[in-house]
Amino acid sequence: MVTLDVRPQLLDTLSALRDRVAAARFPLPLAGAPRARANRDELLAQLDDYLVPRLRQPHAPLLAVVGGSTGAGKSTLVNSLVGRRVSEAGVLRPTTRTPVLVCHPEDHHWFSDQRVLPGLTRAWVPHQDPADDLLLPPGQDPTRVLRLETADTLPRGVALLDAPDIDSLVADNRVLAAELICAADIWIMVTTAARYADAVPWHLLRTAKEYDASLVTVLDRVPHQVVSEVSRQYGALLTKAGLGDVPRFTVPELPESAWGGGLLPATAVAPLRSWLVHHAHDTASRNQVMARTVHGLLDSLKSRMPELAGATAAQYSAALRLTSAVDSAYDAEHARVRGRLQNGAVLAGDALKRWRAYPLDCTAGELLNALVGSLSALLLCSVTAADERVDDAWRREPAASTAGLADRDQSLEQAEHRIGLAVRRWRRELEEYAEDEVRRLDRSVAPDAEVVAALVATALLGGRRTRNAGERLGERIGANGALRLRERAGRLLDDYVDRVMHIERERRLAPLDALDVQPEPQAELIAALSVLLKER
Repeated sequence: MVTLDVRPQLLDTLSALRDRVAAARFPLPLAGAPRARANRDELLAQLDDYLVPRLRQPHAPLLAVVGGSTGAGKSTLVNSLVGRRVSEAGVLRPTTRTPVLVCHPEDHHWFSDQRVLPGLTRAWVPHQDPADDLLLPPGQDPTRVLRLETADTLPRGVALLDAPDIDSLVADNRVLAAELICAADIWIMVTTAARYADAVPWHLLRTAKEYDASLVTVLDRVPHQVVSEVSRQYGALLTKAGLGDVPRFTVPELPESAWGGGLLPATAVAPLRSWLVHHAHDTASRNQVMARTVHGLLDSLKSRMPELAGATAAQYSAALRLTSAVDSAYDAEHARVRGRLQNGAVLAGDALKRWRAYPLDCTAGELLNALVGSLSALLLCSVTAADERVDDAWRREPAASTAGLADRDQSLEQAEHRIGLAVRRWRRELEEYAEDEVRRLDRSVAPDAEVVAALVATALLGGRRTRNAGERLGERIGANGALRLRERAGRLLDDYVDRVMHIERERRLAPLDALDVQPEPQAELIAALSVLLKER
């Protein structure tokens, strides 16, 4: 007899693995990111909705999810297996909007709580007409509701779940259908004589084979005159796909199924019903069904977890490339700013004109204003050049579209404001340094502190062309005072330039930092898988 491994240690390692999967994020739009996100969501659904609850409560009833494409007759099949209308059926698509779970009354407690499908709100109205609208709490999303029905005609130990169409025109229905299938012990895939070769049902079949899930197929609405031929062709396709051993049932085309509103004769669904009853009541068959689905999902982790880990590694590599582009651009511009400061590039244009006119036709305040404006322009030019280099590098990176090429006009406007504010603060501190030096002088008539500040600023920012600025400064506050003030002012200038470039670099990195792409998830996913495999 096949048994399940339900040791607490295995459940603990599986829960830890589940947390690692939930923490994996793929925010950068790389080529494989959509697939990685879909794989993560599917794996989480299988862990939360099936694997963990099944291992915790192996004696819970089997859950058979009836899935298939639009118009396959899923709801009619469920109603016919139960013996009364529990799920709305009809010609309008999509018909099944709210999934319906039907079980024996004595099995109701297994599904009324959040044991399986914890993300769905339960709605239970005994013997409700399936065509009636559910009365939901205000704000409740109708696509996230699971309606519970009980029926004495259904055997104990097995529940049927009628899922929305897997190819529904409504995206929420497709997502929910995939989520519901992930909660199944048994996948019942329904197709029709007209559509059994379509891509949609075969995608579901191949997925079930990939996970080695317990699978049943129903070929529905088969005209009597072609039953043998269609059944033979369908069987050949299944065998070719490696699914020849899958239990297969055929339901003929009958007047009751023509408009999707009636119940099929009991004889039409008797073979499938007998199969379900047998697997619900026979212990060995029941355990075999559960064990196959559980072990199939566990075995699939060997390939799915490394794939997720590889996707997280690709995310981190892309984030590093984007970060490196920012660092490289700002490092280069930072070095260029320092070089230009040493060469006296600030003393140009209006600043140079003011210096040449000082002190006859220009005041110390006007000279300082010109120097502040020129220094601001130099820093803004460097930041703009760094941003342009970043933009060029990021345009070559597909991952940069989410990382965010900010609105350049707004970004530069904000940068200009920050840089201007920082340079004006530098000027105020420089003037405070000048006042300190003036107060040190033992003179009855002290020089104007603003003049001292203008001279030391000119000496720092003018390069070799302003040697006489240093001489004039020494004449006013002495050689020692001039040397001391230039050293303090020079350190202050370096601090402010470094601060400006650092702030603008961080501004450009902020969208990336907000994505919080870290290297740890790759190793954590692989480690969680290794622990699980060792525990198994």
